[in-house]
Amino acid sequence: MKARYADSLPEEWAKFAQFFSALGDPTRQKILLVFEPNEEICVNEIARLFKLSRPAISHHLKVLRNAELLLCEKRGKEVYYRVNYPYCANVLKLVQGFVASRLKGEETSSALHPDGRGTAFV
Repeated sequence: MKARYADSLPEEWAKFAQFFSALGDPTRQKILLVFEPNEEICVNEIARLFKLSRPAISHHLKVLRNAELLLCEKRGKEVYYRVNYPYCANVLKLVQGFVASRLKGEETSSALHPDGRGTAFV
């Protein structure tokens, strides 16, 4: 038993919470799915695809941006979004590494931190 985790989670798990919480909403999932690989879409184009108000779409985009699933760039008056696929892949690799280590019954597992640093679960 690893009782210390009852008091606090490893620091890198804060990213998991934000990442998976952002993905917990069907509208946010749909927003991510409308993007083609390497595509950038402006906020107005995204808003036109949904039967939600522009402020509601902006809220969902903010949640995805804060969780680092989306990157954005302002060009003139428009804001363009793109999916942060490398970050998503690294978070999922970290989760997969943790689960794989538990399946193997290992005491410690090294995996990639979402920003590329190594980390260990003990």
